Amino acid sequence: MIGYNEIFKIGIGPSSSHTVGPMKAAQSFMMGLMGQLDEVERVEAILYGSLAWTGRGHATDRAVLLGLAGELPETYDPDRAAYVLSQVSVGRIPLLGRWTVAFDQERDLVFDCVNQPPRHPNTMQMTAYGLGGRVLAQERWCSIGGGFVLREGEAVGAIERGVDVPHRYGNARELLEIGKRTGLSIADIVAGNERALHPQDEIEIHLRRIARAMLDCIDRGLATTGELPGGLKVKRRAADIFTQLRNEQRANAHTPHKIMDYVSVFAMAVNEENAAGGRVVTAPTNGAAGVIPAVLRYYRDFITGATEEGMDVLLLTAAAIGGLFKMNASISGAEVGCQGEVGVASSMAAAGLAAALGGTNAQIENAAEIAMEHHLGMTCDPVGGLVQIPCIERNAFGAIKAINAAALALRGDGTHKITLDQVIATMRQTGADMNNKYKETSQGGLAVNWVEC
Repeated sequence: MIGYNEIFKIGIGPSSSHTVGPMKAAQSFMMGLMGQLDEVERVEAILYGSLAWTGRGHATDRAVLLGLAGELPETYDPDRAAYVLSQVSVGRIPLLGRWTVAFDQERDLVFDCVNQPPRHPNTMQMTAYGLGGRVLAQERWCSIGGGFVLREGEAVGAIERGVDVPHRYGNARELLEIGKRTGLSIADIVAGNERALHPQDEIEIHLRRIARAMLDCIDRGLATTGELPGGLKVKRRAADIFTQLRNEQRANAHTPHKIMDYVSVFAMAVNEENAAGGRVVTAPTNGAAGVIPAVLRYYRDFITGATEEGMDVLLLTAAAIGGLFKMNASISGAEVGCQGEVGVASSMAAAGLAAALGGTNAQIENAAEIAMEHHLGMTCDPVGGLVQIPCIERNAFGAIKAINAAALALRGDGTHKITLDQVIATMRQTGADMNNKYKETSQGGLAVNWVEC
């Protein structure tokens, strides 16, 4: 099983696969050298595939450097990061913060856009050298989406928990069968599995912490103006749009699509924060981090009778759906395009909202299916290798589609022709057939058709 706390992780922007994952992989590599750290004379990191093509725009270089210095996304300290980067600027790096060696960014941090990695498009190779150039350790790591990392050659199943839980399932059909047999909701099934691993109060605390981090991220985005980093000169818009909406509300202006505008601006606020390297929750990735928070706030602010318990149900249900995509397809834009990021986030949010609104398990599964069905084939083509265009607006549309999918599913009785499992399989197949230039390499689509004037 993949736990809700593995689907929802607090980290930093702009990318879970290009920032969070590489930082974790670099830190893990160095931790493996703890016993011989004082023998290290030099470290080298080579980035392949999508990490090479869009790594600079996604701050992968910065993430690797901080990981080598011992930083992790969930405990990221901006002051500590500034110190590490200042050391690198003068040709040195403090490995794990304990052992400083010479570091030449041109030589020791390589973006290899020529050689293709054999197993996964987000691959990085790290090597530690001792005296005389002797190789002390060398590992290849794959960043497989959502901040998950594996050593090259490890099966995806290595990220799944092998402990005994009361409700084991591998696909949506099995999940629904458990619900029929036990009478439990999807959220109850997930919570029951979590209680086999953690005390109930700990689960509740973590869920509230995730919800609070999501909502705080929206608030930061709604209060911040200016230009996003990276060179595209993209201006933050969420704060200005939010001010317009509030002014219209105070003036009692008639705006029939007002709620849609609020949902859109909530999502955009999160992804502007992500693009600026702020603290976000992978949901299931950073590039799609705005969808679920926007739907969560829609539930809290616009649904009569919304409760914290309902928010818990939304997140637990969404996590179950995200886990199904992770186990049976992918949540990596570098593997399957943006259908695996915003598409999966929309599917998760639709299921979660349907659950929070009292939907049956069949209606919840239907909502998840509808949302993904209408994201199939979505490419990942970030302009300039930055998580800005079209990513920020794309999250807004993913959130709106999620609400629409939940509404349609709740109007029915849960019966439908296409199952969620069939849609997940189709998403996987579509991703396999998709040309690599549309998979987070910035070599196709909008990324090459946009010309700066």
